[in-house]
Amino acid sequence: MAAPSPTSPMFRHRLAATACVISTFGVVFGPPSSAAAAPKPREAELRKELNKLTTKVDALIEAYAAKRESLKKAQKAESVAKENLSKAEDAYAEAKKQVDSIAQLRYQSDSGDLPALLFGDGDMSGAAMLEQLAAQQGAYLDGFARSRDARKQASDRAAQLTEDLRQESERVEEQRRDAEELIGAIKKKIDQLVPLGSGRRANGTWAPQLPNGADNITDRTRNMREAVRKRFALPYAVGCYRPINDGGEHPLGRACDFMMSAGGAMPSAANLRLGDEIAAWAVKNKDKLGVKYVIWRQRINHGSGWRFMSDRGSVTANHYDHPHISMY
Repeated sequence: MAAPSPTSPMFRHRLAATACVISTFGVVFGPPSSAAAAPKPREAELRKELNKLTTKVDALIEAYAAKRESLKKAQKAESVAKENLSKAEDAYAEAKKQVDSIAQLRYQSDSGDLPALLFGDGDMSGAAMLEQLAAQQGAYLDGFARSRDARKQASDRAAQLTEDLRQESERVEEQRRDAEELIGAIKKKIDQLVPLGSGRRANGTWAPQLPNGADNITDRTRNMREAVRKRFALPYAVGCYRPINDGGEHPLGRACDFMMSAGGAMPSAANLRLGDEIAAWAVKNKDKLGVKYVIWRQRINHGSGWRFMSDRGSVTANHYDHPHISMY
């Protein structure tokens, strides 16, 4: 068969098709662009780094808590030392008063004004008693002075320890903040890897999907469920499809409940915080995943903010024990 003429419509058609193929493969196999030269980190790498940093933060927080306990003990020791020092100062003042009275007695003895009981003619028993008292008070005063100095040194040491621990606690707190900032940055990168839900139209709306598979949910719901499982350490079961027609998305395979407790009990404080994080994450990524609305803690959010719902009578019915995520 003869080749088509360069001016024929068939030749022009083949030329256009060839150019299209070359252009397409040029994009795929051509030289890497600047964006291709710096690919996004893989999710596994990010999660590995996140786990390392989380371990580091846990150790820092543990050390910080220990330092706080040490700080409290040092503050208590400092308070006791200062209290003892105050008592010692009072005792010192009393001892000084007694010594001063002895000095006054001596002065009076020299001037001949002491009572005869102590300083009678030829009777040295009073003078001996006076000397004994002076010796006792002198010894007491010497011992007390040493005790006072020791108490003062203990107080100074406690005060210094308090200051050292305060500075160390500040350093540990700074390290904790730095580590949490790194964790936040990595979580943001992981959030960038949230898989897009299937069935999104060019105008941003979502095409209806039929449930499929053994779990009887839609592809979009399954994608959301797995994304949540990857993003969070879930403490309890996840329930999606159920046949009871309650007017919601569960019987349509378009909703999942992420349990934060079991048996209708109120979740722990930690799991309430986890539920807060899951609910916020789902709202934040609603346009990527195809989330229709989120219900959590008797509130609902369609993407324009949380509003309270009427009381349905129980922890579970009011969604206090699970974030509910409905899909388009």
